[in-house]
Amino acid sequence: MTTNDPAPKHVPVMLQRCMDALAPAISQPGAVVVDATLGLGGHSEALLTQFPEVRLVAVDRDPAALKLSGERLARFGDRATLVHAVYDEIPEVLERLGIPEVQGVLFDLGVSSMQLDEAERGFAYSQDAPLDMRMDQTRGLSAAEVLNTYTHGQLARILKVYGEERFAGKIASVIVREREKEPFTTSARLVDLVRNAIPAATRRTGGNPAKRTFQALRIEVNGELEVLDRAIPGALDALALGGRIVVMSYQSLEDRLVKQYLAAGATSTAPPGLPFVPEEHQPWLKLITRGAELATEEEIEENRRAAPVRLRVAERIRDRSTTRG
Repeated sequence: MTTNDPAPKHVPVMLQRCMDALAPAISQPGAVVVDATLGLGGHSEALLTQFPEVRLVAVDRDPAALKLSGERLARFGDRATLVHAVYDEIPEVLERLGIPEVQGVLFDLGVSSMQLDEAERGFAYSQDAPLDMRMDQTRGLSAAEVLNTYTHGQLARILKVYGEERFAGKIASVIVREREKEPFTTSARLVDLVRNAIPAATRRTGGNPAKRTFQALRIEVNGELEVLDRAIPGALDALALGGRIVVMSYQSLEDRLVKQYLAAGATSTAPPGLPFVPEEHQPWLKLITRGAELATEEEIEENRRAAPVRLRVAERIRDRSTTRG
């Protein structure tokens, strides 16, 4: 990918499935849709093209993504508003824009294609690059700083919790030992150390053994789960009656968190045994997907990054004024 191409040849993950999921909520004139994870702008472009009366508010924490997408979406004029923000800031963004409620919100979680494809960002374990991993390179600790400054306990915790790594303690020990010889700066050295720290029998299955370590570092560097834990309630609160939220998660920790919030909104809060359920205790969300939907073979063929995706969709069925959420 070249960064001077305003419309990179990129197929967004599960594109038409997302459009179809949002369609019942955003087909009316004046509908507002939030693309919470703008990235290269593929989903946003499709929203603006397929729904000619939609107004788009798109946010991304990555200034480089905003620049590329701004070029890609320029032809839509003032129908598209692009904002440099993290997706847990959506309520504040909407308030600044004077938008009290929206008809749709789309989350395509994880790392954008641009971030994965640009080696110098340090997200990919398949090529040597500086250990950065910040989605917004203007703020926060880099992955190298995490590796070089965290205690053994802190490293073991993030590897175990965020990477679901069985050998978290052993890998943390190797990192602490090796950084005393030379601080970590690039990814190839870390990949080799992780591979050697994991038993040979385990290395034979499950792909690159460094995958879980890189996932854990990326989540820690960008505070992804903490941000998501704030972002989903904020997005749900912004939904108008009949509005829909569509979330694509790429790993189990994200999907578990999304599932909890959607399931809670779709469940009655009334004490058991009541002869009738007062309105304030009735569900205020309706689950459109039964559990999490997976990508089809065709969708994976279009974009291999769709393979791990778990898609969840919910609709607001009670007005915000009658809910406590």
